[in-house]
Amino acid sequence: MDAAQRKTAIKDAFAALADGKGEVLLGLIDDAVEWTIIGNTKFSGVFRGKTEVLERLLGPLSALLEGHLHITVDNVLADGDYVVVQGRGASRTAAGGTYNNTYCWVYRWRGDKIVALTEYLDTEVVTASFGR
Repeated sequence: MDAAQRKTAIKDAFAALADGKGEVLLGLIDDAVEWTIIGNTKFSGVFRGKTEVLERLLGPLSALLEGHLHITVDNVLADGDYVVVQGRGASRTAAGGTYNNTYCWVYRWRGDKIVALTEYLDTEVVTASFGR
């Protein structure tokens, strides 16, 4: 997959995520992915492998949300093995609050799979929405 194809794949995956179909984005992620979330929130850290991402990050996050994450993609940039996505979220928490964050994801690809990603977000919004 070249940079343009990766850019299209990410755009398509986020479009599917908007419809609650997170499996499309998960399908792009390598089983040995390394996913880093910046900061010192309850979701910050390095998650190694798709199983750990699902069990320690996405599963617990999903349990705290009403429905799924609603992300609007503002920009997608691609160069070589990297795709960068800027986006913003507007979601509800299971407790009736809001989780409206701003994101920048830097994806590193190998072939047709994402092997590493770093997620930059407003850590204060995470803490205000979900606690420590």
